[in-house]
Amino acid sequence: MAYRTAESPPDGTGTETSAETGHGESTDTGTGTGTHTDAGTGTGADTRTDTDRGRSRGACSRTGVRERPARLPGARRPLGPSGASHAPGAPVRDLPARPDAPAPSRPYVPGAPGGTPPPPRLPVLRRTLRAAASRALAAARHPYRPHTDPARVVRRWPDLTAACFATLFFWLSLTPSLVPRPWLLQGVIGGITAAIGYGIGAPLGRLARLALVPVCRRLLRRTPGERARARAWQTYYVAALGLTVLALSESARMQRQLRALQDLPETLTWHSMMITVLALTLCAALLLLARAIRLGTRALIRNLCRFVPRPVAVVAGLLISATAVVVGTRDVVFDRGVVDVVARVAESTDRGTKDGVVQSGSRFVSGSPGSLITWPQLGYEGRNFTGSTPTARRISHVTHRPAREPVRVYVGRRAFEGGAAGGTTEAESYAAGAQLAVAELERTGAFDREVLAVAGTTGMGWVNSADAEPLEFLHGGDTAIVAMQYSYLPSWLSFVVDKEQAGRANRALVTAVRERWLQEPADSRPRLYVFGESLGAYGVEAAFDGPDDLLSKVDGAVLAGSPNFSPIREEITAHRDAGSPVWRPRYERGRHFRFAQWPARDLARPPGPWHEPRVAYLQNASDPIVWWSWDLALERPRWLSEPLGPDITREVGWFPFVTFWQTTVDLAVSYDVDAPHGHRYGSGSVEAWSAVAPPQDWDAADHERLKRYMEERKSPY
Repeated sequence: MAYRTAESPPDGTGTETSAETGHGESTDTGTGTGTHTDAGTGTGADTRTDTDRGRSRGACSRTGVRERPARLPGARRPLGPSGASHAPGAPVRDLPARPDAPAPSRPYVPGAPGGTPPPPRLPVLRRTLRAAASRALAAARHPYRPHTDPARVVRRWPDLTAACFATLFFWLSLTPSLVPRPWLLQGVIGGITAAIGYGIGAPLGRLARLALVPVCRRLLRRTPGERARARAWQTYYVAALGLTVLALSESARMQRQLRALQDLPETLTWHSMMITVLALTLCAALLLLARAIRLGTRALIRNLCRFVPRPVAVVAGLLISATAVVVGTRDVVFDRGVVDVVARVAESTDRGTKDGVVQSGSRFVSGSPGSLITWPQLGYEGRNFTGSTPTARRISHVTHRPAREPVRVYVGRRAFEGGAAGGTTEAESYAAGAQLAVAELERTGAFDREVLAVAGTTGMGWVNSADAEPLEFLHGGDTAIVAMQYSYLPSWLSFVVDKEQAGRANRALVTAVRERWLQEPADSRPRLYVFGESLGAYGVEAAFDGPDDLLSKVDGAVLAGSPNFSPIREEITAHRDAGSPVWRPRYERGRHFRFAQWPARDLARPPGPWHEPRVAYLQNASDPIVWWSWDLALERPRWLSEPLGPDITREVGWFPFVTFWQTTVDLAVSYDVDAPHGHRYGSGSVEAWSAVAPPQDWDAADHERLKRYMEERKSPY
């Protein structure tokens, strides 16, 4: 045991006594000049005199408690030349400098003579780089943040297994699909699929830990620690960086190969860095959103536990949270957000008119001064369709034959919805619109023409002029085409909201027209055809009860880019002849139905007879609208089976969820390629109409002249 006492009188003198028991004994008394005596049990004695300090020393015990000595009043004593302190109040004299002493340095003034400049400071950039390198080295040694707070949800460090799955899904999203895509959409696909991969990997990683931790404890007598976790993250970072660079490089190569297959220049702007940054940003945003929902659900369950048992609170909280997410996303975000905004914009657009489109003066066209449907009632697409009707003079100029003014009848939605003409239900409204179309056909004398065709429209009422004009040119304008608008929404939104509208509206129109058509004498009535593209083709198919019903009611059909859910096409594909691929199905040896991507040669196969009535499908193997379906998320599509389509790269593959989002994004860029690829069919309807509704005295020169005109003309809308 040791003890020490100290006294410090106010006059600056002090006496300190230290007694230590054990190996030695020490006594120290100091009054400005201190004497230290140490006597021990060893073999010597040590006596030291210290005149350098005039202050009392503080006391320190062996127990580790240090007492700071009281600060004495007065100024600090200056030191003498020998280092000894002057007594209080003694004058301080200036002593002569020694000969060998260095000269005192003068303060440095920039621009003044003499003076010693200060040592150069370390540049700010170098200090910053050193600090950054130090932080980077620390992060490399510990490349993750541990989960210190189990209640932290949103700011929690990502799970390693989930991160591995997210990276893998991002790599898979870089594989090619049906059509070439720009780097911006590739970043969107990468972010969405990476978020899906993270969502799949997170529960799988948790299950793996629950299963492996007991095994490690039993076999290894311990569980992996922080060092093993740090090594795992370091391995992930190195592997992910290298393989991502390789995947992006291979993705650009495959995109160039796909562009070559679809007759596009191989030059490609592929911003790999921007793709990665965009994908990471979108994935992080989706992850934070999911974690915020999880945090809210946890808080809801915690509050419910105050009133009900915990199992009941958990089930109720999950159900309430799921309902809120579904209802909020569908009713608030989609219905009241996206749908309402797009509907208002589309309705405003429907009131406008495309530049260059003017009201037709022909009495055979709807919207003209004598028409039952006024020009404003036609809508935007109706004005485009009727305002671009080819004249007899232009038809004769192309065909070198006499021509008539063609009939184009169009009923806009504004002409039959509400009011006296419209019904109280949707079915009654469509029936009223169909009857108005029949009355307009009678006014224009359409039932006296050689050909009468019903056109299926897309969401806003679009009719492709490239499908309508060849029929009019082939038959010298002795034709009548009728169409009806059923929605203000664009096709993609109309499909999501209620795609059955197209079927109901077209069924009402076809039924009404055919009933009136049957009243004409059989030997003098016009030939009845139907045609449509995309959602319009679906509407035409939905107007009939199957392939046989279609053949029994019309004289032929031309359908381009019919969607995957079209009922007749789906039935034909499902019952196609053995050995024929799904992208070019052969049905009943091609007796009535034939599919073509290059119509000039595809419609001639198989070589057997093509009986009337004939139905020609223009269908590109690379058209995402033809192949898109919800089943792509979990089921391998048949169009990926061998043999692949002629314009699909062999490096395309199917991956759960990934292929679905790739094909979904392909819908947006399906028009960015040239015919016959993607959703572009160009002048293929010339061959299709020539085969389905062949005119009299039509030779190869006439066909080539019309084909060249359709390829070189500028689309009127």
